[in-house]
Amino acid sequence: MRKVRDFDAELKALNDRAKLLKQRKVQQFGELIEATGADALDPDLLAGALLAAVAEKDKATTSAWSRQGAQFFRDTSRRSSRRTAGDGEGGKATDAGSQSA
Repeated sequence: MRKVRDFDAELKALNDRAKLLKQRKVQQFGELIEATGADALDPDLLAGALLAAVAEKDKATTSAWSRQGAQFFRDTSRRSSRRTAGDGEGGKATDAGSQSA
């Protein structure tokens, strides 16, 4: 005899998973804002810039923005992999020293 499926439990698990994914998405957007330095901007300015990006219809402009974004992630990925390649404390001291210089 087949095992009876508990649809309520499956639905709850899917809803929990969706909630977790939404939370992760929001956290990643926050991290992106910090990583780009946009957290220093006035929230009204940042919201306006994002609305302008959403409304932008010119493919050349959006393509240029996409290339800049991809380059940002490539550069960030290289920097973070270099930090993890060295020892933890030495990397932090180097980063702090280069920022103050």
